[in-house]
Amino acid sequence: MEHFTIATVAEQSPDFRRVLWTGKHTQLVVMTIPPDGEIGEEVHEVDQILTFVSGVGEAKVGGQKRKVAQGDLVVVPAGTKHNFTNAGPNPMVLYTVYGPPEHADGAVHKTKEEADKAEEAGRDEPPTG
Repeated sequence: MEHFTIATVAEQSPDFRRVLWTGKHTQLVVMTIPPDGEIGEEVHEVDQILTFVSGVGEAKVGGQKRKVAQGDLVVVPAGTKHNFTNAGPNPMVLYTVYGPPEHADGAVHKTKEEADKAEEAGRDEPPTG
C-alpha cells in the first residue's frame, strides 16, 4: 500500500517537480513554484487535477484566469492550454494527479530549467504499457 500525508510531503519537497507515484492509469506529482515563478504555458494530452497546499498564485486554464490559494483544486482537461504562476512572496506548493501518467516514473527536477531540459531531451517520458 502506498500512503502519503500529502500536504506534508508536498511542503517538504523543495523540488520544482517530484514524481511520488506512478500507476497504470494515474500519476501523483508534487511541485514547488518559487516566488515569481511559473509552471509554464503548456497543453497535455492527459487530464490533470491540481490541489494547492500553500502559497498564492494565478491559474490560467482555457483562456480563463482565477486566483488560487491553499485548499483550492483546479481541473485541467486534456488538450487545454494552461499555466500556473506564483503571485506571492513564498513558494507555491501543490500536488497534481495526471491521468494517464505524464512524466517519467520517479523523476525529480530541482528547477523548471532542469525539467524543461529533461523534457526537450526526451528523458521525461511516461512509462508505456
